[in-house]
Amino acid sequence: MVYSKLCVRLIKLIFSKNLDHIVNLGLFMNTEDFRPEKKAKIFYPPQRVLMGPGPSDTHPRVLNAMARPTLGHLDPVFTEMMEEIKGLMRYAFQTKNRMTFPVSGPGSVGMEMCFVNMIIPGDKVIVCRNGVFGGRMIENVERHGGVAVVVDDPWGEPVDPQKVEDALKKNPDAKIVAFVHAETSTGAQSDAKTICEIARKHDCLTIVDTVTSLGGTPIKVDEWGIDAIYSGSQKCLSCPPGLSPVSFSERVTELVKNRKEKVHSWFMDISLLLNYWGSAARTYHHTAPTNALYALHESLLMLSEEGLEHSWARHRYNYEALKAGFATLGMNYVVAEQHRLPQLNSVFVPAGVDEKEVRRRLLDDYNLEIGAGLGDFAGKVWRFGLMGTSCRVENVIFCLNAVESILADMGVKVERGAAASAAHQCYAANPMF
Repeated sequence: MVYSKLCVRLIKLIFSKNLDHIVNLGLFMNTEDFRPEKKAKIFYPPQRVLMGPGPSDTHPRVLNAMARPTLGHLDPVFTEMMEEIKGLMRYAFQTKNRMTFPVSGPGSVGMEMCFVNMIIPGDKVIVCRNGVFGGRMIENVERHGGVAVVVDDPWGEPVDPQKVEDALKKNPDAKIVAFVHAETSTGAQSDAKTICEIARKHDCLTIVDTVTSLGGTPIKVDEWGIDAIYSGSQKCLSCPPGLSPVSFSERVTELVKNRKEKVHSWFMDISLLLNYWGSAARTYHHTAPTNALYALHESLLMLSEEGLEHSWARHRYNYEALKAGFATLGMNYVVAEQHRLPQLNSVFVPAGVDEKEVRRRLLDDYNLEIGAGLGDFAGKVWRFGLMGTSCRVENVIFCLNAVESILADMGVKVERGAAASAAHQCYAANPMF
């Protein structure tokens, strides 16, 4: 009876066109019904010191660049800046590759762009895995229809070039060799030059992950013969996350042009992107993130002003001091000295220490972020980043003092002040300038 009366009333209201009353009856949703339960407020992030595996601290110059007026992505002033970005990226990568540009997306998109363009279903790819990101390469090969031949090395060790050679001899039909130059999950650096030489000897193209290495340690695309390379904006370049610098050799661009089937991603098809990033008369492809590209331009300009050799030396300089401080705290490195990345320091957690609690206290008490272990090293290691703007003397001293204080509070036997003192002694004994 109640239902029938309600239906009659609704019909009368509809015919009277009194829709406000219908809404008030609760039979139709009001826009206010979709407001979040928790009232949103202006977001003010805390000021952190970022010394994890990425992102790194963003320089004020770069942040300021992002706040400049937004331009259209085909504005002639903006496209002129695009050309400067390409030139600055060629300097960072040490290449003359025409197809050198930033992908609108994080390093993972740069990775996928390489694989989706270069793999034709059925292609055999030698993939080197010595950490998390080698594993992601395998995923990319398989998802794009390729056959992954996996070369495994223990976590914390570099890729063994002899294993790559052996795999290529057993698989003479392999088309590509893919590996991570700087494995972010461990801090291990592989011999990119030697691996690329081996690949070329077997007439294979190469795909190289330099997300953590670009700007922090030597990369020489042309000299080493790298065919496809990708990185990230948020590591040693100290630009906010969301862009992936990439570079492709002419061998790759010719491969893509001559494909009989379309690349399996419209957005990442470099033959289409050639018309936007690769030509003087640009045609629309996608709406580029203009303000983010302002930031990348500024960060690359800063790298150019500093000079690559100086940047590489600065990362090494601060790493040596951090290492000296860690030694006083009983924190041992995962990676052997000769294969260690200066900008990504993986150390074993001291016995009996609650690694999560240390990271929590660093964040809560010191506004200092470090990274936890991944995969095989989860719960076993800490990862300390010394990347880009974060790679400074004051950050090294601050970090050592904070870690030392927390460990002492947790009952670990340490000598107060010893870590910072060891770092200062290292700086004094090995002046950079």
